[in-house]
Amino acid sequence: MCMDPRCPGARVAVIGTGYVGSTYAYTAVLSGIVSDLVLIDINKDKAEGDAMDLNHGLAFARPMRIWAGDYEDTADADVIVIAAGAAQKPGETRLDLVRKNTAIFRDIIGRIMEHNPKGIILIATNPVDILTYATLKFSGLPPGRVIGSGTILDTARFRYLLGMYADVDPRSVHAYIVGEHGDSELAVWSLASIGPMPFADFCWASGREYSEETVRKIFEGVRDAAYTIIEKKGSTYYAIAMGLQRIVEAVLQDQHSVLSVSTLLENYHGVSDICLGVPCIINRSGVDRVLELPFSEDEEEAFRRSAATLKEIARSVGL
Repeated sequence: MCMDPRCPGARVAVIGTGYVGSTYAYTAVLSGIVSDLVLIDINKDKAEGDAMDLNHGLAFARPMRIWAGDYEDTADADVIVIAAGAAQKPGETRLDLVRKNTAIFRDIIGRIMEHNPKGIILIATNPVDILTYATLKFSGLPPGRVIGSGTILDTARFRYLLGMYADVDPRSVHAYIVGEHGDSELAVWSLASIGPMPFADFCWASGREYSEETVRKIFEGVRDAAYTIIEKKGSTYYAIAMGLQRIVEAVLQDQHSVLSVSTLLENYHGVSDICLGVPCIINRSGVDRVLELPFSEDEEEAFRRSAATLKEIARSVGL
């Protein structure tokens, strides 16, 4: 168990070295908190090429081992980051993608569990909430040891846009996106604040408009961000890789950080037996505690609708 802030001996395995997986690996090298980094991909040449490229930068980083390996190399991993899976193709429905990636995950999780039944699994592949739920079903691991990236990126986008609107450092913005990492997600406006001030009060005090139109435009900027980025450059990977590293850091350094990740819910505002993004305390055990937010009546209704959407998808693929 890594308790030293630099985490000597910490091993992270990355499964899937596409845009997200390889960018995450790069952030892991820059972080300096991992000593062993193994890259695993069905395309072995790609994993080997990434490992070579990253190794060539070790003169500028902390000492560590980086190599392309296979599932047996997950055996001693503290955290296994899964970024593998199929991308949605033209003409494919979202449900087609869910079915395809659920089948891929059944194989991946089975192979991980052969070698490492004790690590923490972190899911980045979309649809992340469904695949987090599938990983729990396939692995039999305790809920706290399976973490989906959930709404960590959506929350970061939300804080960035609120900070831009208020002309404030996004790190001083306290606000959350919860629910599905997708179209049914919701912003918890009732708890959004700039420092200690509710966001609405801050706007009024600083002469900025606060209206339904303001709220709508900011939320749409969050919800539709991925579509815009994909249209402009094909895919998103920088910010989600940084979010994954933030989660890994919270685990390896036992930070007890509050992060909005996807986890199994039980009677969370009446929602049970599905994975959704909500604020959780993350430490060396994984998800240590789920924080139940005091939603407004409208927010609670929207959250339950988001859960119902995902439950229907989970049922449709036999989960």
